[in-house]
Amino acid sequence: MGKGAGLPEMSNVLRVGGVCRHGGDAAQATQQLLAAGQVDVLVYDYLTETSMAIQAQARRQDPKAGFFVEFLNDALLPHLKQIATQRVKVIANAGGANPEACAAMVMQAVKQAGLALQVAAISGDDLMPELDKIAKRAPLDLDSKAEFPPAERITSLNAQLGAAPVVAALDEGADIIITGCCAASALTLGAAMQHFGWEPRDLHYLAGGGLAGHVLAGGVQACGGNFTDWEEVAGDIASLGAPIVEILADGSFVMTKPEGTGGLVSPGTVGEQLLGGIAEPTAYALADVICDVTALQLEEIGPDRVRLRGARGLPPPERYKISGTWRDGFRIGQYLTFYGLDAEQKAEHFAAAVLHRAAEGVAARKLAPFAETSVEVLGGESQFGALRASDVAREVVLKIAVRHPEASGTMVFMKALMALEQAAPPGLCGCAGLRPRPAPVLASFSYLTPKSEVPLSLRIGNAPPRKLLEPAPSLPRDTVKTVAPPDPPRAPMAKGPTVSMPLSRVAFARSCDLGDMVALGVIARHPEQLPWIWSGLTQLHLQEVFGHFMKKGARIRRYPVPGLHAMTITISGALGGGGCRSLRNDPQGRGFAQLVLAAPILMDWSLLSSARQ
Repeated sequence: MGKGAGLPEMSNVLRVGGVCRHGGDAAQATQQLLAAGQVDVLVYDYLTETSMAIQAQARRQDPKAGFFVEFLNDALLPHLKQIATQRVKVIANAGGANPEACAAMVMQAVKQAGLALQVAAISGDDLMPELDKIAKRAPLDLDSKAEFPPAERITSLNAQLGAAPVVAALDEGADIIITGCCAASALTLGAAMQHFGWEPRDLHYLAGGGLAGHVLAGGVQACGGNFTDWEEVAGDIASLGAPIVEILADGSFVMTKPEGTGGLVSPGTVGEQLLGGIAEPTAYALADVICDVTALQLEEIGPDRVRLRGARGLPPPERYKISGTWRDGFRIGQYLTFYGLDAEQKAEHFAAAVLHRAAEGVAARKLAPFAETSVEVLGGESQFGALRASDVAREVVLKIAVRHPEASGTMVFMKALMALEQAAPPGLCGCAGLRPRPAPVLASFSYLTPKSEVPLSLRIGNAPPRKLLEPAPSLPRDTVKTVAPPDPPRAPMAKGPTVSMPLSRVAFARSCDLGDMVALGVIARHPEQLPWIWSGLTQLHLQEVFGHFMKKGARIRRYPVPGLHAMTITISGALGGGGCRSLRNDPQGRGFAQLVLAAPILMDWSLLSSARQ
């Protein structure tokens, strides 16, 4: 591994800009980061299981398609000359299901611009050519232990690659690196490994670099987007600065944003982004290292500058996580509004009638029953379950949706809905427009496979591709492979009267989806408040907040994160299957943090001087 061979001569710090969490924000952030002139590397993260399935379908229809064209048209091509002038490296998993085709288009654009930039393509993650062999092994789903889906219904099958191929491409002088399915954290970690000469045995360094990539993968969410204290973020939503991490050789890093941009970088914004997607804090598994975040420390060292240090690394997984999608029928849904007295009851009455008529309709046509139905009355506090504040709502939005094995079954539902609109209770209305159409459900599944069975390859420019081997970590025999969870906070001791208040007064929180599970991070605003928060967010309390979302047998788990004065919470079976399989209004669990922040807990009155007013 050639230390610093492919990146600018800045051995003490590497500055990486996180351009996008999805395709829509790439154009503005690229321009913003280049104009600031503060970065050595730009990383672009486009991938989800669903987006990979869409790109795989596009490639089947056109061998030259299957990658993210917005990366080319909006993010890269308008800024090629500036990228070359500033000698900025670009690392993007925009190749999707066809990194070779994406790289070919980039090379053509580079040639037309008269620039001397080396373009690399990393491939081999696509395991669809091995589908028949894999189907015979029929691995069970990693999380649910469900059986392997029918092979003829599988739409994508990709290994989540790590940093090693990115390091190899940089070692060979690549300026623009296009990958297929590569973990978001690995894009940043690969740049840091090559720049500082980190080896696979440098586990603590790798953990810090991987967490830097994890934070960048949230885009502007690390700079004030989706922040609990949203009203304290400078500027409007459109002006938020893109995130920059300044990585040091010891794996610590400083989080910041371009000067003069809107937004906010604080221990709260960075902490939320860091913990919002971590389930078990002693074993956050990345492709290249397992991270223990329980001893992490966040320190505000200047305006919009937060330092993170204390990451601890454990040996990496010996197998790649394989993410797949498969066709699991069709879904359809509609939003309607009711207003007037008893609006919620009217909406529920109408929904029940529509589902009853639709069930009769599929039975009459000798079709299978609906696989799932979903009714949510938004505005009536249906998301709050037993903790709803009021039973009176005079204006609500009814969301009603179904899933069926066949598209024709979903249309039976739509016909029933349309037929009953004139018979509905008074107050039904909605903005006129096109009726929804059946949408294919792409359910996700995952399993593990040995890294040696994934045939990685690297192509630089027009040279023939060469095979890559995942380096075997040369670790001492006594390397720790597991970490005991830290002790939970001690029971709080009241110094005075206690008072009930919303959790938001004393905590930040953020949530996101991990398949059909929600990962929720809760951070105390001040360290002395954490024992009260831990004591208040009991299993019983959390069950009351989230139990109405959870399927039978689902579990809630809590984990302390003492270094950040925080805790993480996982809620399994809470998203109706997750992703585009879910019929929920919030299929990614993004609002779960808002539910727990609104729920009351007890707090020592003497600690309220440090609570949010």
